[in-house]
Amino acid sequence: MLSIIQAAGWPIWPLIICSIFALAIIFERMFALRASKVIPHNALSQAINSTRQGFPTTTDIQSLAELGSVGPIFAAGLQTLAMHPSASHQDVRESMEMEGRMAANGLERYLTALATLASAAPLLGLLGTVIGMIELFGLQTPGQQQPVELAHGISVALYNTALGLLVAIPCLMAWRFFKAKVDRLVLQMEWASEQFARHLASMRD
Repeated sequence: MLSIIQAAGWPIWPLIICSIFALAIIFERMFALRASKVIPHNALSQAINSTRQGFPTTTDIQSLAELGSVGPIFAAGLQTLAMHPSASHQDVRESMEMEGRMAANGLERYLTALATLASAAPLLGLLGTVIGMIELFGLQTPGQQQPVELAHGISVALYNTALGLLVAIPCLMAWRFFKAKVDRLVLQMEWASEQFARHLASMRD
């Protein structure tokens, strides 16, 4: 493997760096996008129960804000009421929606970079192949036919394209998987936020 990397030349190193970044992003997103971390079990019921005995204290609101990614959305509605008791239902909803957009943006963190790696890796592989072919044919001298060395040089140059595809395909699959998972999680957060907003509205009526 090391001999292939050395023979493929410097264009293969950007691909290796891309693969390292891609693996880091994939493992990080797998950990960050766990359902238990984004929407903990019974998060909605905990938020509703915190208001059963009256308006929650600042400590209770801070505890709610620590319930994964959905917690700050619940806390935003309560903080709006704490700061402005006469705030309208629309004001409460808007504050929760703003926090929800920030939470959704956090869930999509690094996904753009992963999509960029999936798009750039094949081009980097093709660039490495082209550069390798240029160098290979530049070393050929007229009248000297070296078919074995030529075939070997072409195969080594094509390793760049192969590695580019090996990096791009998993990146693309991971990006689609994480994108679909984020969409599902955002939908679940929207549902939970809507239920809590209705609870706050009924509690004030």
